[in-house]
Amino acid sequence: MDNSGQRQSDNGESDRATEPEGGKQQPRPREAGGGFLMGRPFGVPVYVSPSWFLVAALITWVFGGQLDRVLPELGAARYLVSLFFAVAFYASVLVHELAHTVAALHFKLPVRRIQLQFFGGVSEIEKETETPGREFVLAFVGPLLSLVLSGLFYLGMLFVEPDTVPGVLLAGLMISNLIVAAFNLLPGLPLDGGRMLRAVVWKLSGKPMTGTVAAAWSGRALAVAVLVGLPLLTQAGGLGEEPQSFGSVDSLTDALLAAILAAIIWTGAGNSLRMARLRERLPDLRARTLTRRAVPVAADTPLSEALRRANEAGARALVVVDGHGTPTAVVREAAIVGIPEHRRPWVAVSGLAQDLKDGMRVSAELTGEDLLDTLRATPATEYLVVEETGEIYGVLSTADVERAFVAAMARTPARPS
Repeated sequence: MDNSGQRQSDNGESDRATEPEGGKQQPRPREAGGGFLMGRPFGVPVYVSPSWFLVAALITWVFGGQLDRVLPELGAARYLVSLFFAVAFYASVLVHELAHTVAALHFKLPVRRIQLQFFGGVSEIEKETETPGREFVLAFVGPLLSLVLSGLFYLGMLFVEPDTVPGVLLAGLMISNLIVAAFNLLPGLPLDGGRMLRAVVWKLSGKPMTGTVAAAWSGRALAVAVLVGLPLLTQAGGLGEEPQSFGSVDSLTDALLAAILAAIIWTGAGNSLRMARLRERLPDLRARTLTRRAVPVAADTPLSEALRRANEAGARALVVVDGHGTPTAVVREAAIVGIPEHRRPWVAVSGLAQDLKDGMRVSAELTGEDLLDTLRATPATEYLVVEETGEIYGVLSTADVERAFVAAMARTPARPS
C-alpha cells in the first residue's frame, strides 16, 4: 500500500516515507516510534514495529487452527509451524518493500527506511518521482515481486506432497502473496494500484495533482466498498467458505477486519491528498523571504550593545564575525531570551553563539523541498543565509520555517481544474 507524498507503503496494508541508527549479546537498537532495527539491505535500515508481534501472534493462532484441520497429527507443534509461516510471510512483505526501494534508488530517490508493521510494510521514500512513467514503475514493482513470489511458491508445491508441512506452508505462502499482490493492485490510494492510477491520470492530464485527487477519491470509494462489501461477501460464502450467519463470531471478526482495512485505506487516501496539496504550497517556502535581517558583531561585543545595534538597524538577528568580517557563528535567539536584561551588559555574544558548521550556510535562493532537505541534513536552530557571492544576507530561524510550514498545511488551495 502506498501513501502519496513522503511515504510509500505496500502490501495492502499501510502507507509511502525514520531515522535509522544502527561476550553478552546487546539488545536490538530501537528508534522512537520506529521499532527494532533488523538490518540495512542496500544501505536502507529495516525496522520491525512492535505491532508486528501482535499480528504475528494472530497469524500464528489463525494458521494454527487451519493446520489442526489439515494436519491434526502435529498437535501443539502446529503453532511452531504457524510461527514459521508468519515470519516467512513477512519476509515476503520485506521483498515486496525492497522492490520499491531498489526502484527508488535506481531513480535516485532517497529512501529513509523500511518498516514492517501492523498489516504490512512501509517504504519511506523521501521525494516524489519526476515523471508519471517512473511513478508507475515504482508502484508496480512491489505487486510484481509479490506475484513472482507467488509463482515460485507454486512451483515449489509441485515437488512436495500436498498434505505435508512443506506442502501446506508453500500453499499458504503462495496464496498470501497472491492476495498481497491483488489487494495492492486495487486502484485507490494509498495502495500501489492507486499510485499507478495516479500516474495514468497524471500522464493524461499533465497535472500530478489531478492524478492524486482522482486516485485519493478512488481510494476513499474503495474504503467504503471494503467496509460494506467484505462482510457481505464472506457472509454469503463468496470467498469459498461456508456462508456465515449474521452475528456469529466469524462474521464479527470479518466485520472488524473490514473496518480496520477500510480505516487504513481511507486515512491513507486522505493523507495522500493532504500531502499533495502541501507539496503544491512548498514553493512558497523561500529562504529569502523567511530570513531575518542580521547585524554583524565582534565576538567580545556585550549583548546589550549588540541588541542596541540590531534595534537601530531594524534587524532581528546577530552574526558573530572575526576581524576580517568573516562570519564565524550565529547568536541563538533562545539563548538571548534566557539572559535577564540587567545582566546583558556583562555577557559577550560569543557565549550565546553557535559556531557555523558545514551545512549551516544556506543559499538565499533555496525554496520548497530543497530548502527543507538542506535544513534536515544539518539540524540547527539558526542558519546563516548568504548570497551567491558569499555576502551575508541574514539569519534563518528554524522556528520561522516551521511556522511557515504549518501555515502552508493549514491553507487549502483551490482544486485543480
